Amino acid sequence: MARTVLLPAAGASSRMRGGDKLLEDVGGAPCLRVMAARTLESAQRVIVTLPEASHPRAEALEGLPVETLPVPDAAEGMAASLRAGAEAAPEGSALMVLPPDMPALEAGDLAALWRAFEAAPPGTILRGCAEDGTAGHPVIFDQAFLPDFAALRGDAGAAPILRQHPDALRCHRLPGTRATLDLDTPEDWARWRRASHRAG
Repeated sequence: MARTVLLPAAGASSRMRGGDKLLEDVGGAPCLRVMAARTLESAQRVIVTLPEASHPRAEALEGLPVETLPVPDAAEGMAASLRAGAEAAPEGSALMVLPPDMPALEAGDLAALWRAFEAAPPGTILRGCAEDGTAGHPVIFDQAFLPDFAALRGDAGAAPILRQHPDALRCHRLPGTRATLDLDTPEDWARWRRASHRAG
C-alpha cells in the first residue's frame, strides 16, 4: 500500500497573536518545512494544504518535492483541509494526517508508525499515542476510510471518523509526549524551546 501524508497547513494560526506558528524557527528552518522534510523520509507522497497558493507558507516549502494544495474554504476549519487532502490522495493509498505544529515528532517516529500500520490487519486506523497511552497524532487511515472524509465539517478534525470506527482503532505509543505536544501559542513555543535547550 502506498504511503501518503497530509499536512493540514491552511489554518489561520489565530492563537499566535499575529505570528505564524508554522513559520516558527525549528533548528534554523521554518517549522512547516522541517515537518515536511521529516515526512518525506518515509512516505512516497506528501500533500500540504495552504490558505492560498501565494501564502508565505508556500515559500517555506520551496525546493521540497511536496504537493501544495490551496483550500479556498479553509476558514471553515480543519475539515476543509481534511476533505481536500483525502480527495487528492492517490487511489490505493493509506493516509497519515499529521498536524505540522508538532516539531517534537521525529522522522523516526513517523517511520515507526508506518511500519506498525503495515504490520496491522487491513482496515486499521493507527493513532500515535503518548508513552502513557494518551491519544494523540499522527493518525494513519486505511484507504477504506478515505471516503468518510467527504462528510467532515467544521473544526473537529477527523474525530467523527474515529468515533464511527472504534473497532478499527489501534494505538501506537511514542516516547514521552511527542504524540500529544502541539504548539499553538507563543507561550507553547517558549516552553518547548526552554525544554529543548535543557535536554540539549
